Amino acid sequence: MDVRAIIAKIRDGGGLAPDQARWFGEALTGPAISDAQAGAFAMAVRLKGLDGAARVALTEGMRDSGDVLSWDLPGPVLDKHSTGGVGDPVSLILAPALAACGAFVPMISGRGLGHTGGTLDKLEAIPGYICEIGPARLDHVVRNVGCAIVGATGRVAPSDKRLYAIRDVTASVDSVDLITASILSKKLAAGLDGLVLDVKTGSGAFMAKMADAKALAKALVDVANGAGCQTSALITDMSQPLASAAGNAVEIRAVMEALTDPKAQTRLRKVVIALGGVVLTGSGLAKDAKAGGKAIEAALTSGQAAEVFAKMVHAMGGPSGFAQNWQHVLPEATVLREVSLGKAGYIKAVDTRALGEAVVHLGGGRMRDGDRIDPAVGLSGIARIGEKVSAKSPVAMVHASDEARAEQAVAAVRAAFKLGTKAVKAPELIHAQVTA
Repeated sequence: MDVRAIIAKIRDGGGLAPDQARWFGEALTGPAISDAQAGAFAMAVRLKGLDGAARVALTEGMRDSGDVLSWDLPGPVLDKHSTGGVGDPVSLILAPALAACGAFVPMISGRGLGHTGGTLDKLEAIPGYICEIGPARLDHVVRNVGCAIVGATGRVAPSDKRLYAIRDVTASVDSVDLITASILSKKLAAGLDGLVLDVKTGSGAFMAKMADAKALAKALVDVANGAGCQTSALITDMSQPLASAAGNAVEIRAVMEALTDPKAQTRLRKVVIALGGVVLTGSGLAKDAKAGGKAIEAALTSGQAAEVFAKMVHAMGGPSGFAQNWQHVLPEATVLREVSLGKAGYIKAVDTRALGEAVVHLGGGRMRDGDRIDPAVGLSGIARIGEKVSAKSPVAMVHASDEARAEQAVAAVRAAFKLGTKAVKAPELIHAQVTA
């Protein structure tokens, strides 16, 4: 392959042939493509785009640049991916709920990115939980527990790791083609039978506009199905945090509330049930999304999902009996501060991105690569759009490591809430479903 000719063809609007795209995706791990050429490729794709066949081939090439898992299990291998949000621990509830319904879930997850929280960072708030394990250990946990939520090893889609680092410094991150290949190369390397995608839209999402969210959802669904994995997507609301908490240990508390109390974290549970219903239908474990949703709800209400989660925690190095003793083992912040708005009204809007940034500045996320996470800090008791508040009503509780950071967070949270004088309807949770 002539790398220069490939780049020039994309640059000039000629697109990319599938065999070239597949080769390029796989060759990114070796010396055949220089950093300069990878950067030029990313920018050419960012500006000119790829057609559907090239998207599928690029994704398959990046997937095949490393290990691709294969399973021999007595049930379908399913997974879920979210495009990221604030207060969004859906994965931690959905994975054990799917396992309780007869699926096997090898969920390869990531860390916080920008203002959004990371699934692995949340899990590591549980004392002893180890996210980085090898393929043999992953097979053991998935086979015996039903699910395992882990980080990707360096042998999973290494092409993506290299290309993402180059995109990050060449202003070419925001390409639907490259975002699609990045997400799916890692997910498809897990050897899945079915996948459901949770594409967020709203003030806390990377795709804040509905049109952009729909375009990304369509690209992801088409490419995943084109690569042989049955996939659908839901576009869900991120105009406010999904759970009533944002952070790491505070979100684990929200997860355990959702797993153990049918009346707690209702918005979070509804999204879990909707996503689970979709992916169970595609796997053959439910006749339709309604039946699948009922199965997920039953797994939550019965306590089965909570028990599976606790077994996973213990299998991954965490404490035993987590479903019963979680309130006593999670880290707690030393400084707690209630936030009120100083005036009465109805909450009409929330700058969700600002709340996510507040958590990052508390130490719950990374300002730069290599920063250590403080698992105890974050926000809890976050008020909802449509809620009526008095001047002294708390709209959130700040969990901080010191008074200075607490004061900074209080100011940021207060500025993130917008009040109105008239009642406001809460936004819909599920905006649309996208299928192949």
